[in-house]
Amino acid sequence: MLGKTLLIANPAAQNGEGARAAREVAGLLKERLGEGRLEVSTTLYPYHAAEIAASARGFDSVVALGGDGIIHETVNGLMKVDAAERPALGVVPVGSGNDFAKTLRISPKLPQAVAQLADAQPVPMDLGLVNGRFFVETLSFGLDAAIALDTVQRRQRTGATGTKLYLAAALDQLINHLERYRYRIALDGGAAESGEMYLMAVQNGITYGGGFAICPHASLADGQFDICIARPPLAKPKAVAVLLMAKDGHHMGFKNLQFSRAREVEVTFDRSVPAQVDGEDLTGSSFRVSMAPRALKVLAPKGWQSNSAFSQRPEGYPAPVPVTGKYVDVPAQ
Repeated sequence: MLGKTLLIANPAAQNGEGARAAREVAGLLKERLGEGRLEVSTTLYPYHAAEIAASARGFDSVVALGGDGIIHETVNGLMKVDAAERPALGVVPVGSGNDFAKTLRISPKLPQAVAQLADAQPVPMDLGLVNGRFFVETLSFGLDAAIALDTVQRRQRTGATGTKLYLAAALDQLINHLERYRYRIALDGGAAESGEMYLMAVQNGITYGGGFAICPHASLADGQFDICIARPPLAKPKAVAVLLMAKDGHHMGFKNLQFSRAREVEVTFDRSVPAQVDGEDLTGSSFRVSMAPRALKVLAPKGWQSNSAFSQRPEGYPAPVPVTGKYVDVPAQ
């Protein structure tokens, strides 16, 4: 149930579509909530949504309208509110990628999205934490991060959104900037391993890049990250094939890809590496990533956990383990 609701809208989302969408969604929510049950705040500058959400006391729900960036900001603001007063998070997708909304199965059509929110229940979900920043869906390094960051500039130049935008950036990066990075990684406090990689994704949710299912068996409520590492050698034609197959989660059989699960990840690269968190730029060469299990209540539509399209796991893929306590204990594979 939405209850008393604060709508935080990014008017610049989707090349200015956010302003019109905010007016429409505000009208739809007022019809459902009644007079005096909705307040609307629009963002004026980067990270303004975090400031607004951090002051959102006395609300039952805070709904973020825009792309994954405003969701990222809103979550980081909400996590500054005491847990006992913290509103539930709702999402109306009006962005170029909308990966968190895709994982939640929230409709990109505004009336349907509002209807889903009106019938949703607050569900405790996991958050990731990297170098002091919370994230809801994705953290990645290397090629995929370079692609995600390239989409920001490309969107401003071309106005493209979604899969078309990501594919254009991805093909450019694959053909012209397929770089290797050396890394050391330790999972759950275990022994560190070294290697070379093209990309590394640490996923809380399933997708990044506007719907590419990089970790198709990830869950927002299992207390674990799903991790994908693409390692050399990988010729450019094969890299393009892997990318295209990842759109539907069919890339997992490639021997160059390593999948694992963990609650904590410590990774250091030999140099500063392209990095993104929920599509936002992240700088550095050393990253400490930890799971905040069931840290935030999210307004989830009915059936959001069903994932029949990705029910078949390849041999050797770590199986999910039910959450029974604060963390998940993963048995030896």
